[in-house]
Amino acid sequence: MILDDIESTADVVVPSDPIARVIGQDNAIEKIHVAIRQRRNLLLVGPPGVGKSMLAQALAKHLTPPQQQISVLHNPKAPNRPVVEVMRKDEISSRSQKEGLATGRVVSPMEVPSFVAERLGFRCGSCGSLSGVEFLTCPRCGSNKYSRMVKSRQENPVNKMLTDVFEVGPVKPEKEVQTSRIGYGGSEEVVVYQRTSEGKVRVLDQKALEEIRQLNERDKRHVIVPLERKNFVHMSGATETELLGDVRHDPYGSHPEIGTPAYLRVVAGAIHEAHEGVLFIDELPHLEHLQNFILTAMQEKKFPITGRNPQSAGASVKVKDVPCDFLFVGACNIVDVSKILPPLRSRIIGNGYEILLETTMPDTPENRDRILQFVAQEIATDGRIPHASPEVVKAIIEEAKVRAQGVDNAKNSLTLRLRDLGGVVRMAGDLAVLEDSEYIEYRHVERSLKESKSIEHQLQERYGSVWSGLEKDKSIVLDHDSADRSYG
Repeated sequence: MILDDIESTADVVVPSDPIARVIGQDNAIEKIHVAIRQRRNLLLVGPPGVGKSMLAQALAKHLTPPQQQISVLHNPKAPNRPVVEVMRKDEISSRSQKEGLATGRVVSPMEVPSFVAERLGFRCGSCGSLSGVEFLTCPRCGSNKYSRMVKSRQENPVNKMLTDVFEVGPVKPEKEVQTSRIGYGGSEEVVVYQRTSEGKVRVLDQKALEEIRQLNERDKRHVIVPLERKNFVHMSGATETELLGDVRHDPYGSHPEIGTPAYLRVVAGAIHEAHEGVLFIDELPHLEHLQNFILTAMQEKKFPITGRNPQSAGASVKVKDVPCDFLFVGACNIVDVSKILPPLRSRIIGNGYEILLETTMPDTPENRDRILQFVAQEIATDGRIPHASPEVVKAIIEEAKVRAQGVDNAKNSLTLRLRDLGGVVRMAGDLAVLEDSEYIEYRHVERSLKESKSIEHQLQERYGSVWSGLEKDKSIVLDHDSADRSYG
């Protein structure tokens, strides 16, 4: 055993591959590898804490990163019927290069006219040295960098009157300065200087400004599913809006001047955000009728977005054929399997697997090393508790054996209900932290095992049974005549 060769769990190498972190679910892991290669759906069935969400996340980690971005475009002929645009990664890159031509050029503050650098907050008005915009006082001469701007404001009678009456605050650097210059043809043209967050200056000449204006007019789009996104969407207990998307209400009815256009109010649902990734829904039966929509999305691989509130202005907006090609991973407890919609189960079985997860594994040296790995993983994941000594790991292994026997009636086995076991490790770690102990010691895990008990167990110990404990929760109303009170 590895346990015999370590000083603490700090010596255990925690796998970087999330699949390798799953303990004792070899059959499920085999199906995960198939699902990755063949794009199969999964239904994971088992009690809480056996690794259903870990398996779903491991599947997502091994999928190819998303290659498509989904946008909604303004439809001038029918504003309430925005158009979907799907762009691949290479198309987005090509488009960005074209748009880059319209964003001008970025230069250092020393390459722009001195008065522009001063107004943008880079140049000192007294000594002319350059410094970061965050410095209000010049690092070189120690004077106010904006002294000339302050003086200019004071000399202007209108500004002086406003300052005296309204107590206008101190001069601040500008984010953008607009000037003009004589172009090659002898005509005057506008030049805009913009301060960037990187401490540079973006220069937009007349041509760049015109290209930006044309792009804004021609390209009214709203990205609802960006290219750079996580390919794992966990949506348990979702509402219809969260799952299927929505169109936000506009109190101004999409008024052309004060309202918000329909395409800007479209919100993607979880089924769309999971496009090219994994949609994981734990406690699947709790979605009830929403399972029908998941089934439709899985079949069609596209689903419209419309306003879900009939009283909202968004109800008149509809976006057709929004892509939602995802791998579906559903999960539930054993007793809830019958509540899953039969056609949805048929869809999963027809293109995937139903997996009953293990709750125990044989008590062998190899599996004891797996429990060691589990303890090390829990400590590494938590990040706030110290490592554990070998004695602690042995105590956890014995507890895993006791729980396998007590809960699942499995002799010579180790439990895989690891979430609860992880709680024991964390409580022991917290006790070690309170004592400023270098490691989690046996005494910490011993106390943790005594105190990390469920409410049902605590009721059993205190009142003899759970039902007796529940009786104590009832309010007792005393009769006013029979109540014995003493006010003295």
